Amino acid sequence: MNWVSRKIHLYNVTMGLYMLDWWERYLFNILMAVLLWFICYNTWHSHTYAYSSYPWWYFKKSRGVRKYLDNSKTS
Repeated sequence: MNWVSRKIHLYNVTMGLYMLDWWERYLFNILMAVLLWFICYNTWHSHTYAYSSYPWWYFKKSRGVRKYLDNSKTS
């Protein structure tokens, strides 16, 4: 067994896929891929929204969002 075969076997045993038919394994893997895509896309989208809400130089400062919000409230 090479390294890839061992990792696939470990994945099948860990997730309990070894007892499923081939088409059930493919369906499960497709659902996992869609779930992973959904999580990654929404994380990327929320981060781009958060970073576009503040000026580029703000994230170089060390004190965080609270300092920027406090300064904007006092002015």
